[in-house]
Amino acid sequence: MTATNEPSFRESVDLMFNRAASLMDLPPGLEEKIRVCNATYTVRFGVRLRGDIHTFTGYRSVHSEHMEPVKGGIRYATAVNQDEVEALAALMTYKCALVETPFGGSKGGLCIDPRKYEEHELEQITRRFAYELAKRDLINPSQNVPAPDMGTGEREMAWMADQYARMNTTDINSRACVTGKPLNAGGIAGRVEATGRGIQYALREFFRHPEDMQKAGLSGKLDGKRVIVQGLGNVGYHAAKFLSEEDGSKIVGIIEWDGALYNPDGIDVESVRQWIVKHGGVSGYPDATHSAEGGAVLEEDCDILVPAALEGVINLSNADRIKAPLIIEAANGPVTAGADEILRKKGTVIIPDMYANAGGVTVSYFEWVKNLSHIRFGRMQRRQEEARHELIVSELERLDRYLGDAWSMSPDFKAKYLRGADELELVRSGLDDTMRIAYQSMREVWHSRDDVEDLRTAAYIVAIDRVSKSYRAKGL
Repeated sequence: MTATNEPSFRESVDLMFNRAASLMDLPPGLEEKIRVCNATYTVRFGVRLRGDIHTFTGYRSVHSEHMEPVKGGIRYATAVNQDEVEALAALMTYKCALVETPFGGSKGGLCIDPRKYEEHELEQITRRFAYELAKRDLINPSQNVPAPDMGTGEREMAWMADQYARMNTTDINSRACVTGKPLNAGGIAGRVEATGRGIQYALREFFRHPEDMQKAGLSGKLDGKRVIVQGLGNVGYHAAKFLSEEDGSKIVGIIEWDGALYNPDGIDVESVRQWIVKHGGVSGYPDATHSAEGGAVLEEDCDILVPAALEGVINLSNADRIKAPLIIEAANGPVTAGADEILRKKGTVIIPDMYANAGGVTVSYFEWVKNLSHIRFGRMQRRQEEARHELIVSELERLDRYLGDAWSMSPDFKAKYLRGADELELVRSGLDDTMRIAYQSMREVWHSRDDVEDLRTAAYIVAIDRVSKSYRAKGL
């Protein structure tokens, strides 16, 4: 439970912003312009369901228009409120600046528990919400581009895109009005897994730098590292799956809404996922110890802690008991400002949310570009690449025949080398490159300045600097 004197999520974001801004030489007016939220729209609309009219409240907040369109997800949750949406919009501004996607920050939400409605009812609600936003240009390919968030996914994005297209029948770029769509509705390969994949790439980059690992008291590679994941939704599931299956990490703890699983010998992520799909939670899962008090497992021994659910799960009430030397924030705002200070003093290294979970917006950017260009990635150059590779392989085969047993190609070299990159490979390549470069920009500030103690402050400094340069270029 969050401590009573804990700052709110929005206050935490402002506190972290202020800490970084105090280390920068910004004109006071420009600092205030970057910090404040430009506009928040509240819409209330009625939908006739089950014979009655139900009124719903939704929000769309635009934090910064230093670049347009603005970008950010739409979440469906009963706890959605204006403060939360504005804090998330601010994080989106800094996140987009840090990973150099050309967007301002926005965020949306609808106060609703989606589990209480049938699919056709959700479609009615979503389409009406999209209509209310689109007619105010809060869904528009060149002004405001939503994406999925907690409680929404490909299905809801497809409904929103179709609703926008119905309202704008001559807009040739209508598919670019939202991202995170299904593949057959203008989506892009790799978008569903993008945030979890970004977590994997962020950790790989961290483990490439011995100096950074040393600050966390870690060494070696991801192979064998003990990981606890809080929240096995889309982000937590993919992050845990990729880390365990591709990097050899050991998932020792999984925390869900109905408790937690713990097994020091490792947990099969795919098996737990299937159990949750079938039973609705982790309770009763046979191959690990179940604890009804999930929060206690956050405090278990591990090398890497991955909070991938709600904000504020690590707070003043439990921060001093967190043992993980490395925390990577897969969710938005899982560590409060108060907890952040306690953990920093303990020497815990935190890879901050605005960098760690930027995989989603990065691949959303690729999808937006794909929709505007009206062609899938790789379609023009893939076979040309293969033809060029064929020339090299043919020459190697001629050499192979000439030299005989003295030299030969590896058995699978030809097949691997000849294959041109498809859309998924290109998306992963672009995401990997983005996560590497963004991390390097953060660590350069972290290591070059004595007054910057942590990666979060470094990330804010990089992001604020880029936003300020955009505003200055506009004449502010």
